[in-house]
Amino acid sequence: MKKLLAVLCVVALFYGCASSPDKGTVSKDGEIDREWVEQGVTKNFIFARGIGAADQKLENKTQKMATSRNAAIVGAQYNMLAVIKGVNLEGGITVEKAIETDSVLATSIDAAIKGAQVVRSEWTADDGCIVILRLSKKALKEMGLKIVGE
Repeated sequence: MKKLLAVLCVVALFYGCASSPDKGTVSKDGEIDREWVEQGVTKNFIFARGIGAADQKLENKTQKMATSRNAAIVGAQYNMLAVIKGVNLEGGITVEKAIETDSVLATSIDAAIKGAQVVRSEWTADDGCIVILRLSKKALKEMGLKIVGE
């Protein structure tokens, strides 16, 4: 019993209290959680989260929700690019360094990020939006990127 409790404590410490990369971040009362995993890399996917504010001058709720979602997607794409640039490649360089010398690669990565799947959209009580994007690591491998540890 003590071993089981110890294992559960270690698991809880390892995963922490924050939400996982693909889980929601808005509470039932429409408020944003105080803590969440901003982005993450799993075995098969790269996740990124973005947040967009609604223009409170707009009177139409649909417009508020649409514009905040669009802003959240752009924010998530920016965050995803930051994660991808930090990925280590075989040969001891990062994606960021590879992009500096290969404009075709930069264009391919840009297209992949723009094509990333929206896996979750959540709206806050004030019509702001939080979006979670997911990009398959397979898409990066198809560009010829050899990721360390893959």
